[in-house]
Amino acid sequence: MKKISLKNLLFVSVSVLMLQGFVSCTSAPKQAPVEEKSAVTEKFIGLQLYSVRDSMNTNVAGTVAAVGEMGYKFVETAGYGDGKIYGMDPVEFKNLCESNGLKFLGAHTGQDVPTQEKWAETMAWWDVCIAAHQAAGVKWIVQPWMGGTGYESLDGLKRYCEYFNAVGEKCNAAGIRFGYHNHDKEFTTILDGKPVFDWMLELTDPAKVMFQLDLYWVVVGGKNPVDYFEKYPGRFELWHIKDKEEVGASGTMDFAAIFAAKEKSGVKYGIVEVEEYNFPPLESCKKSLEYLIAADYVNFSE
Repeated sequence: MKKISLKNLLFVSVSVLMLQGFVSCTSAPKQAPVEEKSAVTEKFIGLQLYSVRDSMNTNVAGTVAAVGEMGYKFVETAGYGDGKIYGMDPVEFKNLCESNGLKFLGAHTGQDVPTQEKWAETMAWWDVCIAAHQAAGVKWIVQPWMGGTGYESLDGLKRYCEYFNAVGEKCNAAGIRFGYHNHDKEFTTILDGKPVFDWMLELTDPAKVMFQLDLYWVVVGGKNPVDYFEKYPGRFELWHIKDKEEVGASGTMDFAAIFAAKEKSGVKYGIVEVEEYNFPPLESCKKSLEYLIAADYVNFSE
């Protein structure tokens, strides 16, 4: 056998290593690009301005600025009249909100169920109301009350539900959702063996009427919000997150169980409402938001 010189051996070794490197570079599958982590979804929660009603009556601009500074992301109004929102042109009010880091997304207003003679007049009022809120880019209008007709008999309640379906159809045509906001009386009033609220869920068209569930008033009415999520999944597109005073202050609201079941409820937006206070109203609203953030109950997103 012919001896291989050290020089030739080194040459062969280097050549083999280079060839292996070439094959490795050309035949190895390409690495998938590392995906960037998606941005963290911004916590998105709003305030019902009835919570600061006295301030809104005296200083609209200053109150809206204070709400934005707290960290709320949108507002829902309480009150409307003659095409104006807090006495302002709807677009002007929207611009005020946006200049303070807030979106104007929802509104509370309404009319009592009309008689047949008053039907056209009431529907004309709704036309003006809907147009005003549409101009401001509002996403929902909620009626937060129902007159005695809805509690006195099942026939009276059916009149209300037919009326709400008609209003909901008008709102849909304008790209706005229509809904109803409960208090405790809908749970404590029984008609033909069933609470008023259950009848409302069954007699309204889900395509035309959604529900803004006031979590606190459900509990005051002796019911459990989670039971309604189970029985009527997807019907509760909005929540009013509320307690006796500041959110979380009473210790009687089982927010952990309620929020654990929020997907089944169908909720899209959470709205804080404070009606009674241990502190000045603006401070109570701030404390309510701080409680929800600390408990990680603000993971809604626009």
